[in-house]
Amino acid sequence: MDAQPALGIAEILGIAASMSLLAGWRLYVVVLATGIAMRSGVIPLPEHLMGLQILTNPWVMGVAAIGALCEFFADKVPWIDSIWDAVHTLIRPLGGAMLALAIVDPGDPATQAIAFLLGGGGALLAHGGKAGVRAVVNTSPEPVSNVAVSTVEDVTTVGLLWLVYQHPYIAAAVAVTLLALAIWLLLLARRVIRSLLRPRSPAAPPADPPV
Repeated sequence: MDAQPALGIAEILGIAASMSLLAGWRLYVVVLATGIAMRSGVIPLPEHLMGLQILTNPWVMGVAAIGALCEFFADKVPWIDSIWDAVHTLIRPLGGAMLALAIVDPGDPATQAIAFLLGGGGALLAHGGKAGVRAVVNTSPEPVSNVAVSTVEDVTTVGLLWLVYQHPYIAAAVAVTLLALAIWLLLLARRVIRSLLRPRSPAAPPADPPV
């Protein structure tokens, strides 16, 4: 099989950003899918990306698979999904930061520190947007909306991961799009929650009938 071309700095940063942001939605799926993609040779690894080889470890992939399976079901049950999100408020940003840290060049400590901070921040932002939207969706009395939104998140995460791995040259554009989407979801959830919590003005009493 022909050797695949090495990734350039733009592609590497794009993949790091995309993975961090997607980790804010589905950390376990990102870890599992990345390990599978590396084992199957989908991701051509430059020498300094060998830190990601840990994701191909059978134990890591096994734990990620269990986490992804639990998240798949927990994320589709109203209010259980919000509890799951609350538990992962620290786990997802930390996972996104570690993924970004493993991708950038370890020979540059400054770049590693920046990648860790931005990766964690991006994952936290995406997590906040997801958790906020799901909290709003949970106010619906029927579970169909919850299942539909969760399924869209599942398909979107897997689809974007495949897109980034197959076409790394557009990874930066995917990352920018994800960042804009995360900010929009966060602002949307904030606006809706504020409107739900705003006290309603009492209804005006009926006017007296004319004498």
